[in-house]
Amino acid sequence: MTRWTDEQLEFFSNQDNFHVSPFYSDGKTYGTPTWIWSVVVDNDLYVRAYNGQRSRWYQSAVEQGAGQMVIKEVSYPFTIYRLKQAQN
Repeated sequence: MTRWTDEQLEFFSNQDNFHVSPFYSDGKTYGTPTWIWSVVVDNDLYVRAYNGQRSRWYQSAVEQGAGQMVIKEVSYPFTIYRLKQAQN
């Protein structure tokens, strides 16, 4: 797994205009950019869908496992890793 650099994480943590485009089912074409919420914690980048797991971009991202983020007109390819939910 390729990690984000410290410089990239610092840049990401200071942005509020984050868009994500998971691949369409063909695995090559990027979907429509969707504005998302993001946060950097312990040197990892996390994103969240406004409508949670029902969001179309989220469902596509999980299915395809990759896509791109666009921040200030710069594209960053990404891979999706789902977190396991904590059980109480």
